Amino acid sequence: MPLAPVAALLEQGRHAEAERALATLCGRADLGFADLSQAGQLYTHLHRHPEAERCFARAAALQPASAPALYNWATALIALGRLDQAEATLDRVIALDPGDGDAYYNRATLRRQSAVSNHVPELRAALARPQRPAATVALCYALAKELEDLEDHGAAFATLSRGAAARRRLLSYRVEEDERTMAHIAGAFGARFFGATPAGHPDPRPIFILGLPRSGTTLIDRILDSHPQVESRGESNDFARALVTEAGPAPGKAALIERCTGVDLRAVGERYCRRLGCGPAERSIDKNPVNFLYLGLIARALPAARIIHVRRDPMDVCYAMYKTLFRMAYPFSYDLGDLARYHRAYEALMAHWRAVLPGAFLEVRYEDLIANQQRVTRGLLAFCNLPWDEACLRFQDNPAPCLTASAAQVRVPLYSSSVGQWRRYARELEPLRLALGVAA
Repeated sequence: MPLAPVAALLEQGRHAEAERALATLCGRADLGFADLSQAGQLYTHLHRHPEAERCFARAAALQPASAPALYNWATALIALGRLDQAEATLDRVIALDPGDGDAYYNRATLRRQSAVSNHVPELRAALARPQRPAATVALCYALAKELEDLEDHGAAFATLSRGAAARRRLLSYRVEEDERTMAHIAGAFGARFFGATPAGHPDPRPIFILGLPRSGTTLIDRILDSHPQVESRGESNDFARALVTEAGPAPGKAALIERCTGVDLRAVGERYCRRLGCGPAERSIDKNPVNFLYLGLIARALPAARIIHVRRDPMDVCYAMYKTLFRMAYPFSYDLGDLARYHRAYEALMAHWRAVLPGAFLEVRYEDLIANQQRVTRGLLAFCNLPWDEACLRFQDNPAPCLTASAAQVRVPLYSSSVGQWRRYARELEPLRLALGVAA
């Protein structure tokens, strides 16, 4: 397969070479369906979504009756903000493969459903048919989302609970392991560690945006990415990869944490920055929520980087996670008990980072941004040493691709309806409120 060398370059982290080779290959008119599909995937890994969309569109044109090809194309269209076209394409996927639960779910998230335009009858009919377990999960999440849009809150939560329970049964996840890991991180990287750690790599380009998923990290990312001196790399595992590479292999998380206490953090920072590319932007955003696990090491490995922690009301952020189908990520989000325990462990780790690294990062409350967009935006730009630019207030006009669960939401201006949304389900979420210790 002619694309195998490109994939090998990507595995080696040689992204610029991979992109040049891929562009050369995709200039050929004789690429077949399989090669175009793989090229689209490779471009997606490179965060080159316009090129990925063109490859997927060519593949779909070659096999217009292929539901997987159309699904890939729809995913690229969503990333580019071409939501109407994505919805029409997902309609075609569902017509070809009525058992594709992901297609139903993705379609439901593209817009706010209305009484005159929704898929509720279709979704209920699909759920009434025998489905694979994973498809049942996705259909439940799709139906719950559309019912919530229609303000049928009782039916929405009942359907969501059914889907979440079904998803949880498919997982072998144990929240105790994450609790132990976060406690171990706090124990290993304390004041003594940071007091003895030499300075890291002084590259000033990185901006890290982190926090819990659904806390507003994508929104902050879009605001900053709207600045002409900033580019976003989306969600990246590059820091964790650089850290693990420098630390070396270890038999399990506990052993890896211990190995990281002796890692050369300057080398980690240098390795990370080699992946930033050579574009014209002065700042490069890495928006991976779970980088909060590595916050202390990021601060030491890259002392000139800017780190932004996004916070959101505990009940709102937990409910927002609970109603989102993350597929392979965030397995704690499908059970209210797991959510509460994970949230408490996260809060404890963030309290630790505040104590041992005072002033090392900026904390932004989602609710403050909603209440005063301009003031918070000015604070963000000042923290990143960036001049004021009005474009940051019009983040919804930013044409940059977005692949997160907020892909449709960031295409519209700020709205306040998400603040306090959990209260519509106060009775159903009472166990979560009690477990979090939140006032009624």
